[in-house]
Amino acid sequence: MVRDNTLETWEREESEVRARLAGPGPLPRDEIIALSGLEIFQGIFEGRFPSPPIGDTLDFIPIQIALGFAIFQGRPQPEHYNPLGTVHGGWFCTILDSAMGCAVHSTLRPKKAYTTLELKVNMVRALTQAVSLVRAEAKVIHVGRQVATAEGRIVDAEGKVYGHATTTCMIFEQPSA
Repeated sequence: MVRDNTLETWEREESEVRARLAGPGPLPRDEIIALSGLEIFQGIFEGRFPSPPIGDTLDFIPIQIALGFAIFQGRPQPEHYNPLGTVHGGWFCTILDSAMGCAVHSTLRPKKAYTTLELKVNMVRALTQAVSLVRAEAKVIHVGRQVATAEGRIVDAEGKVYGHATTTCMIFEQPSA
């Protein structure tokens, strides 16, 4: 897939996604349990299901989710800073965990769920509000019956890498509603 990685394109894509998203809230479990992961994300992007509240808290949103692939976009802000005046490592971890987890979730059949078992993050460059927009791009490495792995990276519109990560997720049957 060839993507236009300019800041203007990223801002336009974010605007288009935000216009379709419903407000934040919990997913209606009784409705989504019978849907595949990809169907759930289609419902979120169509505004039929609420968007995850964590995005409002940390100022990031999903931009694209396809089978085994996810892009989240975020804006580093001073309220995300650590005492040293750069974005806290927890922000890196959360946006990467969200993107990698959704990449895994997009591959799951109805009545299947996942949880993160392990998250390994490398922060290779500091983030501040001087970097207006970044993306966490994630892709699945392997999905088995009980375990899935994925990798992700945080990049700016120029392709500069700020962090990269891997995850291991446990896959399980959703308990009945």
